[in-house]
Formats: sequence, C-alpha cells, structure tokens
Amino acid sequence: MKALKKSLLTSVCLLLTSPVFAAAPAHISASQARPDSVVASLTVADRYALRCKGQAPQRTDKIQGTELWGTKRAWDVEQKTDERNSVLTFIDGDAVRKAPDDVKAVRVREGRLHAWPDASSNVVGMVLQGADSDGNPVEVAICGAEPSADDPSVEWYRIEAWNPVAQEWENPCQSKGGAQTPRAMAVGGIWDTRGAHQDAPGKVTLACELGAISKCINWGYKPWGERDGKSLAGMHQACTRMARADYCGNGRSRTLNGTVIDMYDSFGMQTRMTKASSSWDPALASFEAAWGPDGATCMARTRYGEPLETILQECPGRFSTGAVDLGGEDRCTVRREGMSPETVLLRNRSYDGH
Repeated sequence: MKALKKSLLTSVCLLLTSPVFAAAPAHISASQARPDSVVASLTVADRYALRCKGQAPQRTDKIQGTELWGTKRAWDVEQKTDERNSVLTFIDGDAVRKAPDDVKAVRVREGRLHAWPDASSNVVGMVLQGADSDGNPVEVAICGAEPSADDPSVEWYRIEAWNPVAQEWENPCQSKGGAQTPRAMAVGGIWDTRGAHQDAPGKVTLACELGAISKCINWGYKPWGERDGKSLAGMHQACTRMARADYCGNGRSRTLNGTVIDMYDSFGMQTRMTKASSSWDPALASFEAAWGPDGATCMARTRYGEPLETILQECPGRFSTGAVDLGGEDRCTVRREGMSPETVLLRNRSYDGH
C-alpha cells in the first residue's frame, strides 16, 4: 500500500477488561426481544425487502474500543458482555439465503467475495447465513462494495445483519467518531473467541474497519499475501495479538483506547521509528514485547504498567523468568520456552505505563 510508511505509528483503540471475565449472558432470541403486540412477525420475503435501506445506522452513540472483529458485542445495548462476544463472527459461503438463481455459494479470494459458480454475478444484494460468537445464526446482507482508497486490491463491503432484538437490519460494525457507517473486509477462515484463526472451508470472516483483523491488513499484513516467498498469514495473526496486547493468546486485550505504539517486524515491512513526530517521541518509549501468532513470545513489561506477575498468573506455565536479548536495545525479562530472536515475528514499543 503506497500510503503505508515503512515506519508505522499505530493507534490502537481497545478496551481494558476487568481481571475476571463474567459468564456470557444468555442470548436474547427474536421471540424474547419485544412482545408480539409491539413487533409483528415478518415473513422472510418482507424481512429481506427491508435490507440495505440504511434506516437503522447505529443504536448507540457510545464510542467503544476496537476489538478483534470490530463488531458490536450484543444487539441489546443493555446486555453486559466481555470483549470475546460478537454479534457476527463469520458467514457461511455455502449457506446462501437470497441470491440470483445461478448463484449456489460465495467464495473469498484474496480479500474479495465472488459468486460461485458464475463469478460474473454481483454479490451485492445477496443474503448469507452467518453466526455470532455464541453460535447463534445471523442473516447478513451485502449492501455495497468499493475498493480501498489506499489499496485497490482490497475490497470494502457495506453490510447489514438482522437484529432480532430490534427486528430490523442494522450495521453490525462498531462506529467511532465520523465513521458512522463502518465497512468490513472479507477474510478467509474464522477466528474463535480466544483470538485464534482457523482455516474453515467456505467460512468467511467479515472484519469491520475498527477491528484488529482489518487493521492489520491495512498495515500491510495480508494473510493471503507473501513476502520473499513466505506467507504473511502468521505475521497477520501475530499482529492481531500485538494490536490488542493479547499477551496470553487467550483473546483478552490488555490495552486502552487511543494507545499509540510503534511496531516493527522481522520481514522489514515495518521498521522502528527513530525520529520524533507530532504523535510519537521515541525517547519516551521503551520495548514492550515480542510477538508470535499465539500471543507474546517474550515480554519486558505490560503496555499500561500492570505487573508482569499479573500476566504470569493469567496464563500459568506459559512464560518463565529468563532474560533474552533481541538486539537493538530490545531485551525481555520473561520468555516462552524455546523462543529465540530468530522465531520472533513482530516487536513493539510503547510509552511505559501510558
């Protein structure tokens, strides 16, 4: 991407969760959402006729942090959930609910959705079956498609999902600031609630703009791409862990809204920022951690000043005490078993305790 600088200052907007996750509240079904006297039952044809009208942009004006998928956690704004919940985690390309007669499925190739078997058919207007983080079915409509301004090879999709609580089509992506209608990217496979990517034939993740999955693609780590003959899939996965400060690789974020970090990788795609700018002062930053696809491989400290013991207790047996010098003034004090500087994919620096 031409607009992507070799040195990237990354603004990561994520929520810090409490030390203990509460049990996920029970799913609210469409029949429980509102009394029959308030919301009349709609036929399938009537429901599909309402899609892509844009009548329900966002149901809350609260600005929330960017999470893994970048989606809302629940349709019910009063429902308390943790960051591992999502109203939409993936769509099933083989479960087409509404499409032209000659379309039997939808496939993803390098970040673009294609109709199958007739690739000339337009995917815009189709309705596909998806699922939320609890495995409940979710209908998803593809309402528009447009190439990324920074990288025309990447397609952005405007999507809506059927909200069973409000009984209307709604953008499932979280909004922030001026992005009132955030879009989504199509990425092959699925991510589970622990933040792990899984190859799943026919399954496609619609990653919203403010989520770590799409952010890491924007930063250059396309999971379908290669660099010097090596796949970028592992680099992308490591990036999603790093962006969210998911040290233990369990899906839990340890960062806060508006955090600025400097990231650099083993491929030389992003290099360390050494000169000060209006948003970054390298003299005030220090090394935080090194990263692999399943979380931190070694750590010097946490992003917001939590004691390292907190992380060691969160994922017992994962790290052991032992210094490792990665070079370039990057030195860890706890490490994974068997890690070495050669196995590190990503590193980052941040302001100590800020």
